[in-house]
Amino acid sequence: MSTLRDLAEEHTHLRPADIDHLHRIAGDWQLLSDLSFADLLLWVPVDADGTFLCVAQVRPTTAPTAYQDDQVGRIVGGPEVAHLQVAYSQGRIWREGDPVWYGDVPARHEAIPVRLRTDDGEAGEVIAVVGRDTNLSTARTPSQLELNYLTTADDLAQMIADGTFPPPRHPGETTSAPRVGDGLVRLDAGGKVTYASPNAQSAYRRLGYASHLVGEDLAALHRRLAGDPLDGTEAANGILAALRGEAPPRREIDARGATMLTRALPLMPAGVPIGALVLVRDITEVRRRDRALITKDATIREIHHRVKNNLQTVAALLRLQARRVSMPEARVALEESVRRVASIALVHETLSMSSDEAVEFDGIVDRVASAATEVAATEVSVGMRRRGSFGVLPAEIATSLVMVLNELLLNAVEHGFPPADEADPPAVPAAPDAVPAVVAPTDPAQRPEVVVSAHRFRKMLHVSVTDNGRGLPTGFDAERGSKLGLQIVRALVTGELRGTIELRAGANGGTEAMLVVPLARTAPDGRTQA
Repeated sequence: MSTLRDLAEEHTHLRPADIDHLHRIAGDWQLLSDLSFADLLLWVPVDADGTFLCVAQVRPTTAPTAYQDDQVGRIVGGPEVAHLQVAYSQGRIWREGDPVWYGDVPARHEAIPVRLRTDDGEAGEVIAVVGRDTNLSTARTPSQLELNYLTTADDLAQMIADGTFPPPRHPGETTSAPRVGDGLVRLDAGGKVTYASPNAQSAYRRLGYASHLVGEDLAALHRRLAGDPLDGTEAANGILAALRGEAPPRREIDARGATMLTRALPLMPAGVPIGALVLVRDITEVRRRDRALITKDATIREIHHRVKNNLQTVAALLRLQARRVSMPEARVALEESVRRVASIALVHETLSMSSDEAVEFDGIVDRVASAATEVAATEVSVGMRRRGSFGVLPAEIATSLVMVLNELLLNAVEHGFPPADEADPPAVPAAPDAVPAVVAPTDPAQRPEVVVSAHRFRKMLHVSVTDNGRGLPTGFDAERGSKLGLQIVRALVTGELRGTIELRAGANGGTEAMLVVPLARTAPDGRTQA
C-alpha cells in the first residue's frame, strides 16, 4: 500500500508544505476519531471535475467502524462525493444530508475542509477534506461522557477547518499517549474543569486527589499535587499556556509514588479561545518498568566492563609469560593468544558503553585492523581499508566475528606479505596459516593492502577479507588445514555463526576469504529472531 506522500505526489499537485500538513493531521487525528466515535478519511482532489482520492484513514477505538474494507487509494467522484465537493469549494463544514448505507451499515456523512495557515497566520486555501463517517447501527441515547466527547470533537473539527489543528509537535515527542480513553478533562476559558471522564478521575485519585474534579482550577491543582514543586509549576504552566492558545509539550506529574502524563491542547474554534482539552494517563507502572530496565541495563554494562577488565588481565599475564619463555614457538603461541583475548575484550569494552546488547561493529573492525598491522611480524608496510558497513550487530555475533576477522587480518598481513628474507617470490599469494614464502605484492607498483568489505542482503551479512599479496600455496586445502588459526576460523564460522567461509585466489592476485553469516537467530521456541 502506498503512503500518504506517495499517493499525494503521484495524483495531485499539492506542495510539499501541504503534504507535510496532511501528515501532521494523520499523525494526530486518532484523537478526533475517538472523540467523534467515527471513521476519518483524508480526501485530496485529483482534478477539477470533482474526483477525490483517499490518502489516509483511521478507525475509532471508541465505536464500531463504518468501513470493513480499507479505503486508502480509492478514487471516487460524482454524487458519492458531493459532500466533499461542498466542503472543498465552499470552505465550510458540511453536516446536512440523510444517512447513507455501506452494505448493511447505515452511516452519517460529514466533511471538514482542511486549511494550512499562511506564514503571516492567516487562514489559507482549502487543500483537502476530512470525511467524518459515523456508524449508526449502534446509535443510542448519548451519555454525559459521549456528549462531552462530541462537543470537543466539533471544536477540534472547526480548528482543522481554521488551520489551527493539529498544533506543532515538539522535538522528541510521539503521538502515542495519552489517548482519549486514558482520561479526558475539559476546561473552560478560566481554567476550571467542566468535565472529567471516569478514567481521568481515577488517574488524579492515584495522585492523591479524592474529590471530584469538576469546578477545580486544574493549574492550581497540579501545583498542589506534584511532589516536586518544579514539576508542579511546569505542569501548571502548560495548562495556562493551552488556555492562551498555545500548544505546550507533554508533562509528567509525580506524587505519592504515582506518575501521570498530561497533554494540554487549546480549544480555539473560529480563532476564539474557549478553554482547553487535557488528556491524562496513569503511567505509574510504565515508569516503574523503565526504572527497572535502567537498573538492569546498568548492571549488564557493569558486567561487560568487568569481563573486559578480566580479559585484559588474562592478556597481560599471557604477555608476561611470553617474555619469560625461551622457546620461540611457545612465545609466538602465547603472543597469538594475547591478540585473540584482546579482540574479545574489545567487544566487551564496546558493550559496556552501549545501552543494549548490540554494538556498532565498524569501529571495532577498524581498531582490530589497525592492531593487525602494528603487531604482525612482517617488514612490509601494509595498508588497511574498509569498504561498506557492518552496521549494528548483536553481541553473540559480534564476539565470534571479531575473532574470525582478527585471525584473517593477521594471517593476510603476516603470510600474504612475509619478510623479504623468508623466500623467493612464488606463483600464488598466501592465506590464513599458509607457509610464508614471499615479499609481496607481485606487482612492484602496487601498494601492499588488505581490504575488508561488508554488505547486508536479505538478512545475511556478506564479508570479504582480500589482500594483494602472495596468495594461496599450491595444493592448499582449507578443509584439511591443521594450523590453529585456520581451525579457529572454521569452527567459529560454521559453529557459532552458523555461516560459511571460502578461501580462494583473488581475481587480480592475492587471497580472498569470503564469509556469509546469517543475521537472523532461532529462538529456543523455534521462532526466528532478527
